[in-house]
Amino acid sequence: MKKIIINEEELEQMNYNDIAYIVLKERNKKMKIMDLFEEICEVLHLDPSDKTHVADLFELLSTDKRFVMLEEGYWDLRVKHDTGMIIDNDEEDEEEMLIEEDEEENDFDGENEIDSDDDVEEDDLSGLVIIDDADEDINM
Repeated sequence: MKKIIINEEELEQMNYNDIAYIVLKERNKKMKIMDLFEEICEVLHLDPSDKTHVADLFELLSTDKRFVMLEEGYWDLRVKHDTGMIIDNDEEDEEEMLIEEDEEENDFDGENEIDSDDDVEEDDLSGLVIIDDADEDINM
């Protein structure tokens, strides 16, 4: 296996996910996270038996849009698995779509809609009493 060498000056400015990108690009194959971690440790001259940073690597890969998690725990570059679909994770768009669907479901044919106050049956108003503010002051 070819050893990946990165310039020391560049290496100082890189995170795990930047190094993982280079490793996956150079290896040109999907890799399990532990194998990827070991490669990163080799590049950084760290002890691969110290697994304390694996969770950090997982979080970085999960949030970096350059990577995609495949079945069975493999990771690869997203560009190699692009299906041409545009996936928008914007929650606001999802909420707008749900509101539009609700509005469509609640649309009436016009039969049950009340267009004006004239359409209200008089029986509905029979229990109402009109109180004049002037009369209320006199009774107090």
